[in-house]
Amino acid sequence: MIVLDYRDRRPLYEQVAERLQEMMFNGVLPQDTQLPSVRSLATDLSINPNTIQRAYGELERQGYIYSVKGKGSFVADSSRMRAGKLKEWKGRFTASVEEGMKIGVTAEDMTGLMEETFRGHMTERGDGHD
Repeated sequence: MIVLDYRDRRPLYEQVAERLQEMMFNGVLPQDTQLPSVRSLATDLSINPNTIQRAYGELERQGYIYSVKGKGSFVADSSRMRAGKLKEWKGRFTASVEEGMKIGVTAEDMTGLMEETFRGHMTERGDGHD
């Protein structure tokens, strides 16, 4: 399910694209799954179909989905893209840890912050079992 945050400063099409990417990476939308039609998703989210069209266009440009004329949009093989995103994330994570070390943040502080952030995220998603 896609939930939009109207307080978020990013455009709605970026939020839609991001949520669909998350669903692909988490296996909710496996490879070759047909996405909802532009009109259908726009109706479900109560937003302009042009917004969905723009999100789909961006996802297709980035290689996350592909279109079949007359059939709709489908999830592409995202394993390579996931691997690329993971590598990118690891680089940012490592740089952040190194920056923290330079300013005196301890391993214990970092671990605590990671656990706190993770718990907060799980609670937001409704997965918290603490």
